[in-house]
Amino acid sequence: MKADMLVINCNELHTLNGNKVPRVGQEMMETGCIEDGALVVKDGIVIDFGKTEDMEKDYNALKVIDASGKTVIPGFVDPHTHLAFSGSREDELVMKIQGKTYMEILNAGGGILRTVKLTREASKEQLKKEMKKRMDVMLSHGTTTAEAKSGYGLDIKTEVKCLEAIKEMDEEHPMDLVPTYLGAHSKPPEFKDTGEYIDHCCDEVLPRIADRSLADFCDVFCEEGVFDAEDSRRLLIRAAELGLGIKVHADEIKNIGCSTMAAELGAVSCEHLVKSSDVDIEVMAKKGVIGILLPGTPFMLMEDEYSPARKMIDEEMPVALATDLNPNCYTESMQMINTLACLQMKMHPLEALTASTVNAAAAIRRDVGTLDKGKKADFLILDIPNIMHLPYHFGVNLVDEVYKGGERVC
Repeated sequence: MKADMLVINCNELHTLNGNKVPRVGQEMMETGCIEDGALVVKDGIVIDFGKTEDMEKDYNALKVIDASGKTVIPGFVDPHTHLAFSGSREDELVMKIQGKTYMEILNAGGGILRTVKLTREASKEQLKKEMKKRMDVMLSHGTTTAEAKSGYGLDIKTEVKCLEAIKEMDEEHPMDLVPTYLGAHSKPPEFKDTGEYIDHCCDEVLPRIADRSLADFCDVFCEEGVFDAEDSRRLLIRAAELGLGIKVHADEIKNIGCSTMAAELGAVSCEHLVKSSDVDIEVMAKKGVIGILLPGTPFMLMEDEYSPARKMIDEEMPVALATDLNPNCYTESMQMINTLACLQMKMHPLEALTASTVNAAAAIRRDVGTLDKGKKADFLILDIPNIMHLPYHFGVNLVDEVYKGGERVC
């Protein structure tokens, strides 16, 4: 049989094949690993996989790639990024080193509101230029699909500008982007209280975004000192009425009941979850809510507490990993996130791989993150002999080649 591409002699080929999406508990260890594996691609789609000897017998390919000594996996899916922002906040690193907390920096005029000012001032073209630079780095480090949130505008003009920029970059860049409206990221200074601002988001912003199909999801920063569970509930109910999937920043700094509230509303995902209780985890597991864990954030905040990944996995709650790329946690590397997940949250490297691919894709409702038959051929050739090297050999880029739809893009 004829094929466009045959990737042979993979030291390890991890297909993540199978119908179970997302994967929970012991299923997260099942990555479909084939030693001396081969991947067959035609018209940008995976049409077969197996042992190299068998695939070479069955297929005549126009292009043959020898992956001897290397590991092949699906492209990373990053399901939580704040990609659309302007500027940076490197000076806040010193404040963190001096012991200032996230909320202290925010209340001092830094944090989100500082980035809001810079993002409001940036033109859409400037915003896209900055996004492209980040996306190029993401792609070179193996991310082929990512969620991208707005949330650094907080006014209707800038929120729309950010979502338009995300939509245009999705069309212009090899990476696929999934847009999320995060207008409720912080209360803008022009509103007197959070209730008034949530009314504005529900009555004016969400309908415009939904009417123009600018976002697939709506997210909210449900946190003490930001938006409480009741404000968040009103926003998410309105978003669901308008056909958007719902997501929540929950249980990051304080537990004020956000993850349980979101689970009861049918949220696709709850994100951060550092302070989630056993009861929260039980409810989310029962409802099938995907926990998107962001170990880069407590790492950059120099905190000791991370999301209770082991408890979640043991309770068969679906878990995904993401970078939380933003000016407070400035990393584009899902490789680094895999290292932090293993070292700080005690995830097994196979669990981390599952959380970075198929489970991450489920968290943004995209049918990627696997190399099963009939799936888009988004894959990475890693210059490592086995997957254990992914979290083990850190601080460098282990990606040798990146393929998107069967075409090499990096």
